[in-house]
Amino acid sequence: MKYIAFILLAGFGMNQAGGESYVSKNARISLYSKAPLEDIEAVSGKGVSVLNTTTGAVAFTVPIKSFQFDKSLMQEHFNENYMESDKFPNASFKGKIQEKFDVSKEGTYPVRAIGILDVHGVKQSRTIPGTIIVNKNTVRLTSEFTVQCKDHKIEIPRLVFQKIAESIQVKVSTDYTNYQK
Repeated sequence: MKYIAFILLAGFGMNQAGGESYVSKNARISLYSKAPLEDIEAVSGKGVSVLNTTTGAVAFTVPIKSFQFDKSLMQEHFNENYMESDKFPNASFKGKIQEKFDVSKEGTYPVRAIGILDVHGVKQSRTIPGTIIVNKNTVRLTSEFTVQCKDHKIEIPRLVFQKIAESIQVKVSTDYTNYQK
């Protein structure tokens, strides 16, 4: 996990002079899909994120195999049949927050990040809404958005379309710590 955080910092230029970087090594990302026959839910607490509060640059990555399901067979099908997690081991987002926010002032800041969402090896330009909450020494980012399976070439066989929805609701919540401290 430290390796992934280092790659995010170095490769994304997050630790630039004059920039203040915040890091999260345990971002919580949940997936929810409502389908006619069965709802599907999964959660990972292994997301890694870096946020530069000066430039607004933000990056996330999550190992696909880290998502946990209530049913082990569902988890197996998710990894092998749909997400092909051996071939595409991570999902990621790299972008820039458009609105200004001040980590020295407590408050709630509605934000939008414009960037590239990479899921299942397919990169897509996205604008993702979120909220930054500054409370004492804590910086929290939350977001909720939808991913269409077809947009990332995730194929759902017609035999199981009653069990799997064509869109997935994604929720992200993470607390950052100041990287320089």
